[in-house]
Amino acid sequence: MLKTLERYQKCSYGTLEASQPPKETQSSYQEYLRLKARVEVLQQSQRNFLGEELGPLNTKELDQLEHQLEVSLKQIRSTKTQLMLDQLSDLQRKEYMLQDANRSLGRKLDESINAENSFRMTWETSGANIQYNRQPPQSEGFFQPLECNSTPQIGYNSAGPDHLNVAVTPAQHVNGFIPGWML
Repeated sequence: MLKTLERYQKCSYGTLEASQPPKETQSSYQEYLRLKARVEVLQQSQRNFLGEELGPLNTKELDQLEHQLEVSLKQIRSTKTQLMLDQLSDLQRKEYMLQDANRSLGRKLDESINAENSFRMTWETSGANIQYNRQPPQSEGFFQPLECNSTPQIGYNSAGPDHLNVAVTPAQHVNGFIPGWML
């Protein structure tokens, strides 16, 4: 019984399915022709926008084309202007942040210099009773030049064999400078 029903369904519905594909094929072919015509129109329009094949167009079509181009240019310029304004805003924000960071670093530098000066003043006032043989600084650097004989002299003192005399010279130090704190 089941086999008979299956054969019946194949025969009766199989003929309907076989008859439908030509209709679907025909509608698909018509849709293909519509899409092909649309593509050709769009390609022609694109060529017209690029300034090609303008000869067959009448004045009304040329006016429409010109209007479309003007509207497109306005949109492009508007988008470009907005992009440039956004970039300008970002750059101004970065400039403000850098100026703020610069002011902050300047304050820290001033605080550091003030702290160093107060430490130096405290050191000098606490050691005011002690006499130091300081030479005026001759360089802005950390090291000070030595003013000594440039040849080392090593020998024994006549006071006795256990006393050794050594003369320190600039040749013994790099570039003839010693650190300021050693003076």
